[in-house]
Amino acid sequence: MSAEFGPRSRRGSVGVKVGSVQVGGGAPIVVQSMTNTDTADIEATARQIHQLAAAGSELVRITVNSEDAAAAVAPIRDRLEKLGCRVPIVGDFHYNGHTLLTKYPDCAEALAKYRINPGNVGFGRKKDSQFATMIEKAIEYSKPVRIGVNWGSLDQDLLAELMDKNAQLAEPREADEVMREALVVSAISNAEKAEEMGLSRDRIVLSCKVSGVQQLIAVYRDIAGRCDYPLHLGLTEAGMGSKGIVASSAAMGVLLQEGIGDTIRVSLTPEPDGDRSKEVVVAQELLQTMGLRSFTPLVTACPGCGRTTSTYFQKLADQIQAYVRSQMPIWRDRYEGVEDMSLAVMGCVVNGPGESKHADIGISLPGTGEAPVAPVFIDGKKAMTLRGEHIAEEFQQIVDDYVERRYSRKVS
Repeated sequence: MSAEFGPRSRRGSVGVKVGSVQVGGGAPIVVQSMTNTDTADIEATARQIHQLAAAGSELVRITVNSEDAAAAVAPIRDRLEKLGCRVPIVGDFHYNGHTLLTKYPDCAEALAKYRINPGNVGFGRKKDSQFATMIEKAIEYSKPVRIGVNWGSLDQDLLAELMDKNAQLAEPREADEVMREALVVSAISNAEKAEEMGLSRDRIVLSCKVSGVQQLIAVYRDIAGRCDYPLHLGLTEAGMGSKGIVASSAAMGVLLQEGIGDTIRVSLTPEPDGDRSKEVVVAQELLQTMGLRSFTPLVTACPGCGRTTSTYFQKLADQIQAYVRSQMPIWRDRYEGVEDMSLAVMGCVVNGPGESKHADIGISLPGTGEAPVAPVFIDGKKAMTLRGEHIAEEFQQIVDDYVERRYSRKVS
């Protein structure tokens, strides 16, 4: 990707180590996700963490909201170790984190990072002491923290103070602008407070989450210009289906293009009984289509028109995309660079051959009225022509053969 059109140079930030994963400090942008199981259900939570990690989530956050949940964290970590899954687990604490981290040392040790929300870590006179307890536990167990501020649970005392000051100005700012200021001030001031308590700067990540696209862009531009802590990006609630995907992509795409953001989550509301790992796939595809990271070969496919009345090319594109994604855990361990492979499945002669030549492997299926043959292009040159009832199986074998031949085997 050219410098003219590609993302700008990423803003420099401090590097924070979360288990085996580095966030910030010039490291690749990290994809994370969160479970929606009852954490006290050890088997269900371990199973979902494993599924999310298999999909490519590099950090997985879990809710730690009760004594039963806290007691389950270490056994969950043990289950994952037996499965060979070493993805770092982040504990999400609200209201009672100070108590749970103190009472359950195995939980405090098993987690790779603590998420602290300054807006509900405590209230009144207890707020400072309960925040201090969580920071002390992070120091004791050598854990990083994410100080994550949400506009739905913003520190009301701070917001009231800033609103009062704003009201006294000759030209008061809009309420939304004051709220964004409160988010940024809360995140940075609490990070500075944690440093004063002894938590080193390279163990702090910040986030300022809201639900609106324009508000997210504005608040992250602001905080990025005022600190060098690594930043976690994401809408608090993105929504369901295409709305959630579009909102997340619109907001984070702008920020990532400007070099803002060190780790991301796409907070999709899954369909009933839907696959939780979809949020991981969307986050990966966002980064990959922007040219920021490569995770798995992506398939270029035409949208279809009156020249493509058959749905065969759609089925083949879907089948190939699903196949390469299922193969990636195996290919990633065996081959160097296979995630950069490009594929094209096209539906007619108009753009089919041209797009196929631009991909590493491309197939141009016959459109309406065209000869029932499908030329295959490899590395820009026509390699063969497929025909008959087994085109899908033959094309899949061509992909397998190409991977074996093109990409170097990793040394174990």
